[in-house]
Amino acid sequence: MAVRNTDSGKKVKQTILDEIPTAKVDVMELDLSSLASVKSFAANFISSGLPLNILINNAGVMAPPFTLSKDNIELQFATNHLGHFLLTQLLLETMKNTSHEQKREGRIVNVSSEGHKFAYKGIYYDQLNDESSYNALYAYGQSKLANILHAKELTKHLKENGVNITANALHPGSIATNLLRYHNIIDGVVDWVGKYFLKSIPQGAATTCYMALHPQVNGVSGEYFMDSNIAQPNSYAKDAKSAKELWDISLNMVAQ
Repeated sequence: MAVRNTDSGKKVKQTILDEIPTAKVDVMELDLSSLASVKSFAANFISSGLPLNILINNAGVMAPPFTLSKDNIELQFATNHLGHFLLTQLLLETMKNTSHEQKREGRIVNVSSEGHKFAYKGIYYDQLNDESSYNALYAYGQSKLANILHAKELTKHLKENGVNITANALHPGSIATNLLRYHNIIDGVVDWVGKYFLKSIPQGAATTCYMALHPQVNGVSGEYFMDSNIAQPNSYAKDAKSAKELWDISLNMVAQ
């Protein structure tokens, strides 16, 4: 488990071990909003010699006030996309080796959102770190759009290299978590009515687990899923040129 708060991670580890005593769980520190933290985590993981069959890119921050990351990048884009992009790049060789040695398909799962449809018209790179034009929900949508485009372009690279690894994005559904912690009033309403309208955390994790584990999606790559079925993202998320542009710009941004 790659977690920002290791104390919370250790509690979750213990909960898992209480239910499944034979489980093998490691807790490692990872702050997706920091490129240095991503590099440190990847180096530690690689040095462990552990195999890597499945990578679930699940970290997320939603609609905070305008904030820059430690790398001076708008926090939602930094956390929701760029950190995952770099993490995937750094762990990809390990995934390739694992897939080859075990003769098993590797899977990369990007947890996106239907919120990608609330993005600006595409991704506004020129205004990425501009506080004066910042809209918290649009910027969230922009970062979730990037998750889908990332999986799309990554699929192209994997196929070109003949690698037995798939990459897909998904919408988990509206789940009662602390993702709305920056919006106390909305969070209060969620607590009040959420049990009637929102998915539970296990229900919300279902599509992620399906994408990571189910044999029905063997060989399926570059798609967007919702409720364990292929769904249709908006037109911006289907644009191959935008996916390539995001890939190239992201490579430049993580190279700093």
